[in-house]
Amino acid sequence: MFPEDIILKPVLTEKGYDGIADKKYTFTVKRNANKTQIKIAVEKMFNVRVKSVNTVTQRGKLKRMGRNEGYTPTTKKAIVQLTEDSKAIEAFNSLS
Repeated sequence: MFPEDIILKPVLTEKGYDGIADKKYTFTVKRNANKTQIKIAVEKMFNVRVKSVNTVTQRGKLKRMGRNEGYTPTTKKAIVQLTEDSKAIEAFNSLS
């Protein structure tokens, strides 16, 4: 599997912006990816060293359109903590 298949997109929220100063970055990842795969993918994509990876699975919400109802997709987020001696990810530098 390629790193681009595992890391889908960055999560840009207020809480995510607060973590950039501490070298914590949040990404939406593939649902079946584990922490080791996420760590390797981030290290290959951005040329950084990863200290730890925390993951959370968000269940889809129930939505209704008239009498029809369904669920939004279930997603998985990964919060990646870089080591102190690692450089920051360039894509996030202009955001902090």
